[in-house]
Amino acid sequence: MIRGFIDFDNLDRTLVFDRLSLDQGISLPGLKLELGGAGIGVFARNHQALLVLGQPRIRDAGLAGLIERDGWAASIPQLCDAPDEFLGKLAGRFALLWLDTAKGKIGFASDRFNTYGFCYASEGRRLSFADRANEVPALERELDSQSIFDYLYFHTIPAPGTIFKGVFRLEPGARLVADRERTQLAAWWQPRFDEPSDADFKTSADSFKNLIKTAIERELDGTPVGAFLSGGTDSSTVVGMLSRSGNPVTAYSIGFEAEGYDEMEFARIAAKHFGVKHQPYYITSDDLVANIPAVAASYDQPFGNSSVLPAYLCAKLAHDDGFEKMFAGDGGDELFGGNTRYAKQRVFGYYEKVPGLIKGGLLEPVIMQTPLGKLPLMRKAASYIEQANTPLPDRTAQYNLLYRLGIENIFPATLLAGVDTEAPIRLQRRVWQGVNAHALVNKMLGFDWRFTLADNDLPKVIGSARLAGINAIFPLIDDDLLDFSLKLPPEYKLKGLQLRWFFKEALKDFLPPEIITKKKQGFGLPFGHWVLKNPALEKLARASVDILVERNILRREFVSELFSTHLPAFPGYYGEMVWISMMLGQWLSQHAPSVKASS
Repeated sequence: MIRGFIDFDNLDRTLVFDRLSLDQGISLPGLKLELGGAGIGVFARNHQALLVLGQPRIRDAGLAGLIERDGWAASIPQLCDAPDEFLGKLAGRFALLWLDTAKGKIGFASDRFNTYGFCYASEGRRLSFADRANEVPALERELDSQSIFDYLYFHTIPAPGTIFKGVFRLEPGARLVADRERTQLAAWWQPRFDEPSDADFKTSADSFKNLIKTAIERELDGTPVGAFLSGGTDSSTVVGMLSRSGNPVTAYSIGFEAEGYDEMEFARIAAKHFGVKHQPYYITSDDLVANIPAVAASYDQPFGNSSVLPAYLCAKLAHDDGFEKMFAGDGGDELFGGNTRYAKQRVFGYYEKVPGLIKGGLLEPVIMQTPLGKLPLMRKAASYIEQANTPLPDRTAQYNLLYRLGIENIFPATLLAGVDTEAPIRLQRRVWQGVNAHALVNKMLGFDWRFTLADNDLPKVIGSARLAGINAIFPLIDDDLLDFSLKLPPEYKLKGLQLRWFFKEALKDFLPPEIITKKKQGFGLPFGHWVLKNPALEKLARASVDILVERNILRREFVSELFSTHLPAFPGYYGEMVWISMMLGQWLSQHAPSVKASS
């Protein structure tokens, strides 16, 4: 834990850090710094100080040599003078905070996927900061109604927002530098897709497999390790590579006694194929009742990914078996084109190639503006045209749960009066427009690096593993592998409508054939079905959602209809709304029982 504040008006510019015990923290006029927990590197050089979270890897030979010879403290002047250049020489999971009292400056930065990062609040000449949103020592602490709406839209609160008004989170690959006069935010890393038309497959495949192997071996020290194993291509690949490392491997899998949710068969196939020890666990609805409050409370703000409970139980099993780290397969889909929506959006993209005269003069007038469009087959065509005519990323927003259920039906008018319902899509448009790519599949991948990986899937695994006392390792988002993916031909990622073509072709003689051909599922929960069958879970869910009614976040009529009518009719669909609402209610009850929301 790192938290504190700097008051630029009262900062002592004569302060010399190497005369202080920085690891004990600082409490002086104009500067307060608290440190807690393991894994924080503390370095000082005269008026400059550096805090390092995580384990950054040095990619520049000159900088690596300097740090190896003289230590991190010797590198601080480079960081203070040219932070963007310095950060570009680092790789891996890390966050940095640096101070220069002589110049009256502070800076902090997050890694490429925000696996470590900082939150902050700027109040006049005072800048407060922490590595968790709920730890930022802001002078004012107020829940942000806009962020509550954003949470229910995204099922998480994407950067730069947080649940607290005026408290912000660094975006992935970003840094902040501030002094008495100004605060400067900028991206120190922005991915660029090269998009060659072709590549030598064998050379690319060999490089790809070597990069995965190197990324995994970099994290090994000869001791036994654990791994998440869902039975999908990503986790199976990681487990397979681990099995060849010589380190004893135990793979952990979660199963569900519910049709359409369980992937245990594929996990067993992968474990047997690679000869690793396999620890399956079938999660029950009673497990949810027992663990939901602790998992919800462990995050620094509301978090609604429904796979977080299975991930936590997986990590807890590994911790109870004595493991300190677990390898996860997250990132393969988003680097190499594995999500079904990529193929779906390419289908819509085909409509753009239809000549305008045919579209505007024939198809759309006939299908969209005549009684023919009401026929069952034509209704599908009309829906296709309507969606194809909506640009990305707005097209994906049409599937959002809030829009499907009706914003006015869900929220009280008093809350909507203080909320910009278009803010989430504007953030999505900004991120979409900022992706430096031409090919549609790469635009979608870059978009997902932000909203699927940095804001959702990675926090799910990192947070649940942390709660279980486990350090999560993500070899498939290793920086070298990331750079490799940027240089692959777009058709290698999505060949026609075939997802992750290159990934599967490169590993077809490595992975079991059943894993290559299976459909993607993951650790999703049959939550809605279980709520209907387990009275204790239904009681917990209803009590948690009722908190949102009491706080004037959800309409009482909507919640009543959600539980009495919608959920019994379609538990798989409406269970998601119950889940995200329940997790919000749980977080608020434990973290902000008396904090009011902004209007």
